[in-house]
Amino acid sequence: MLDMSLPYADILMKREKDTELVLFSLPEDYRFSYFKAGDEKAWAKIETSVLEFDDEIDALLYFQRDYLPYLSELERRCLFVETAEGEKIATCTAWWDYSGERRDPWLHWFAVHPNHQGKGIGKALASKLLERMTEIEGKRDFYLHTQTWSHRAVKIYETLGYRITEERNLAGYANEDNSNALAILKSAYQEKVSC
Repeated sequence: MLDMSLPYADILMKREKDTELVLFSLPEDYRFSYFKAGDEKAWAKIETSVLEFDDEIDALLYFQRDYLPYLSELERRCLFVETAEGEKIATCTAWWDYSGERRDPWLHWFAVHPNHQGKGIGKALASKLLERMTEIEGKRDFYLHTQTWSHRAVKIYETLGYRITEERNLAGYANEDNSNALAILKSAYQEKVSC
């Protein structure tokens, strides 16, 4: 869930193409599934649960506008984690963004419902998605956008080989405030340790 008690700053991260992939397993009673028509409602519910959207309608409208036009791509790029009962509780998407004329693979919209956080689901989901991204895109550098409010996810990304990058103008992000973002992260991690 987003930690809005911190100041907000954008963070861009890059995973170098030669970084070894370590796969993490899902806990028992959870399984992976790929997007099927109708799963946009589950996506909206998950993303709203972690405060990425104010309500599920806004999340659903975003998904319908930005992803549903690419249904065949969604079916191979949008990954969920679901419970043994079939409830979708986490999601992440292996998408792409453009930087000028360059098209790069990006990890989009990583979220685990708060009721299921702290069980290793996020690491398993993100590592499985990296495996899928490599199958689709080949051995390439992968990117993601996050923010200081997602400092817990930043730790997961680092475990998977992502590092904060100073590359500028990636996918429309100026990426000019790394020193501020790093100071906020450092403060957040120190506060978490001292509690």
